[in-house]
Amino acid sequence: MTHIQLLGTGGTIASRGGGSTGSVATDTAADLSRNQYGELSVSARDILTTGSYRLTLGELRAIAEAARDALADPANDGVVVTHGTDTLEETAFLLELVHGSPKSVVLTGAQQPADSPAPDGPRNVEEAVLAAASPELRGSGVLISFDGTVRSARGARKAHTTASSPFQGGAEVAHMAGSGLVVTARPVRREPLPLPPTAFDSTRVEIITAHTGATPDLFDFAVRSGAQAVVLAGSGVGNAGPGFAESVARAVGAGCAVVLSTRAPWGPVVPLYGNGGGTDLVAAGAVPSGDLNPLQARILAALLISLGTSATEFPRAFTAHL
Repeated sequence: MTHIQLLGTGGTIASRGGGSTGSVATDTAADLSRNQYGELSVSARDILTTGSYRLTLGELRAIAEAARDALADPANDGVVVTHGTDTLEETAFLLELVHGSPKSVVLTGAQQPADSPAPDGPRNVEEAVLAAASPELRGSGVLISFDGTVRSARGARKAHTTASSPFQGGAEVAHMAGSGLVVTARPVRREPLPLPPTAFDSTRVEIITAHTGATPDLFDFAVRSGAQAVVLAGSGVGNAGPGFAESVARAVGAGCAVVLSTRAPWGPVVPLYGNGGGTDLVAAGAVPSGDLNPLQARILAALLISLGTSATEFPRAFTAHL
């Protein structure tokens, strides 16, 4: 019998309560799943029980280690991770960066708490189990399954606060049709990076967003206060206002890596403009993030730095994983 390991981390799917105190994650991994789904068996294990908005890089490392151990167990044919939706795209991308097994890891969650009149968690877990067990998705890496759609972790992001299907982006690799899973694509995989070391827990990578009238003061403060890298979420194809190019040059000169991303929901960073725009930012030392959004760019930067990537090696190492 095909067996799936379910790893619980908390989130809305595990939350109950509400009212004036708000919902709090309390349910265990065993509460979230049945022992069997047709011909598939499932065992459950708790890693964390918390809202994903509270997660630290150290806790992301713990999830990555638990997923590694579950994948290494020959009794498991795939892994499902239940997770809060707020930061699911960040955890999923870290797991993808270090994923070297042919077995699938599928993240899912819920938009309605476990004690709501119409909880969506049970169906999402069932569909995630089907995806993790699918032989057609073997070799697809880390996936996100939500509300009948399975997509790649890379490029995905939460795009709606309350919709039943909150994630967009990435590549759709499968969808539910009736009670069955229809596979439509296979993600392109990269060579996996090593698991994050303990240094990952305290690696500081800040995100600074460009906007109308923005000054580089917050950017400069992040560098002065010890950031090891800064992701600049520029406007459009990757631009920022007066003073940012000079600040980027100073940061890079001081050994702080700078990644140029975009605040736009979709589309690549394409340095086109001078006068302080993307062309000048890259000339000053910023590394374009390609199609990676600022949140996933931050995870890649933090992992590379924690693995000991030097300032001179950083641009090549970062670009190799786009």
